[in-house]
Amino acid sequence: RKKVLATKGLPVETLEPGWLIRLLAVITDPNIAVILMLIGVYGLVFEFTSPGAVAPGVIGTICLLLGLYALNLLPISYAGLALMLLGIIFLVVEVFNPTVVLGLGGVAAFLLGAAMLLRIEGPGFEMSWAVIGTAAVLTLGLALLTGSYLWAARKNLPRVGAQAMQGLPAKVLDWQGSEGHVLARGERWRAKADEPVAVGDSVEVADVRGLVLTIRRRNAGSDGARQ
Repeated sequence: RKKVLATKGLPVETLEPGWLIRLLAVITDPNIAVILMLIGVYGLVFEFTSPGAVAPGVIGTICLLLGLYALNLLPISYAGLALMLLGIIFLVVEVFNPTVVLGLGGVAAFLLGAAMLLRIEGPGFEMSWAVIGTAAVLTLGLALLTGSYLWAARKNLPRVGAQAMQGLPAKVLDWQGSEGHVLARGERWRAKADEPVAVGDSVEVADVRGLVLTIRRRNAGSDGARQ
């Protein structure tokens, strides 16, 4: 039996979506989802390279989970997503082991994956090439910047133990033959030398063998370099 609804003249009531629905509407934009995922990766990379910062790790984890959740709600191609993740992994590896090849391969995989990410075309389901390109350039820049920082830090690692003593200035306290005692870093050390030295001479540590220093005369160039 047919029924006709008489709606003429009835008041119109507008139902506004709740905050959760509005949030999902924002993050399920594929461009926003990709940006969230990248922010998450950036945050985790910063946390791993600077342990103890905490904030990058927390923000990165939240953004990464939101981005992956949003992508899960979209009709995505898992092959495209896998290529994007592979590209990000290549770029992260490039940070710790610079080879250039991994960096270029990571950017190529990321761009191809972003182009293949969505399985359908239509309003609200377009990937912006401006977003893709900017994300790729920023990711490559981050990899290069972090890599250069780690490389510089690796070259300037603080020396410890015997290494820390090499090149330090010392002063001869007493000497007989090829052995004696010197003052280095405010401490009295037993020392040996292959060249003649005298009490009061300024010398430098050439090597350390156990608790015995091997010393040599300091030249003017060495003094100037340390000043």
